[in-house]
Amino acid sequence: MRIYKHLSYIACFCLAQLAVAQNAVKYSNEFLSIGVGARALGMSGAQVSIVDDVTSGFWNPAGLAAMSDKTQVALMHSEYFAGIAKFDYGAFATRIDDRTAAGVSVVRFGIDDIPDTSELIDANGNINYDRVTSFSAADLAVLLSIARKSKKAGLSYGASIKVVNRRIGDFAKAWGFGIDAGVRYQKKSFSLAASAKDVTTTFNAWSFNLSPSQIEAFNATGNVIPVNSNEITMPSLTLGAANKFNLGKKFTVLPTLDLITTFDGMRNTVIRNSGWSMNPAAGIEAGFKNLIFLRGGIGNFQSLQKADLTGREMTYQPNIGLGLRLGPVNIDYAFSDIGDRSTALYSHIFSLQFNLKPKAAAASSTEKKTNP
Repeated sequence: MRIYKHLSYIACFCLAQLAVAQNAVKYSNEFLSIGVGARALGMSGAQVSIVDDVTSGFWNPAGLAAMSDKTQVALMHSEYFAGIAKFDYGAFATRIDDRTAAGVSVVRFGIDDIPDTSELIDANGNINYDRVTSFSAADLAVLLSIARKSKKAGLSYGASIKVVNRRIGDFAKAWGFGIDAGVRYQKKSFSLAASAKDVTTTFNAWSFNLSPSQIEAFNATGNVIPVNSNEITMPSLTLGAANKFNLGKKFTVLPTLDLITTFDGMRNTVIRNSGWSMNPAAGIEAGFKNLIFLRGGIGNFQSLQKADLTGREMTYQPNIGLGLRLGPVNIDYAFSDIGDRSTALYSHIFSLQFNLKPKAAAASSTEKKTNP
């Protein structure tokens, strides 16, 4: 089958990137690993095989081709570290024709109003608080996505061009470019997919602009003065499968499983070696009349050294979520890390999705044009 051919191409490409893994920075552009959309986060990010809406541009661009509406808009906001860090997401997607869809996604993770005390002491050694300013440290990514249905029923493929801008006040900034790609196959209620992030590797070019006083402060505190450099984000590959079950006419259950593989060296994951690491993420969604949804998931498994150094322990992150569909508007909520079972801090996530032109309305409009 062609689906397996596509999957093998992506897998071989990612494995080939191991040759340059030794030069990569582990956890580069990690803000893009948080995930978007309360539906997805309530299911611990197990999405690549089931995502079929505007959020596909982030999770698996191939899913855009399966959008049930002409145009969709998504918005999300969450906060971390007691509100210090803000995570925002917005996306727009539209169908170009019966087989093609395109979209744009924007992700920002930032900390604002950070005090800059590098100029606190003047040249005469006097402390002057009026010299204290503030700056922001923000990571921004823009993804331009396109997807298309194959002539083979149930198969779609897509890609995203990713532009990354990371900035620390006026002191440092980086620009990065990369490509994500994915395939998705659905037959009746079963779906199978693969999503490859940074398939060409993503290069972040860092440049620094430090004032003389800041350089002096670095030297006085024994810190290394940063120099212009490149940071490489290695590819990752996620394989996913899901199957939807109908329980009578009103209830549905949708379990899904993702296997997330990174190629930037050994991580503290369930399966790992010196060159790559793999982690599972599992989610489930129970629906009632396609209006109300209850979700749960578990992921972010970490094998960590115990505090008393007597061995290792496995931590994990369980999430829950709720969803409500009110006509053309979807309202979703997720609560991450229930029970504080992982090292990640819990967070409340809210997201909205607007279906600006539902399929039924689009069909009615087309019918009027063809049958005046």
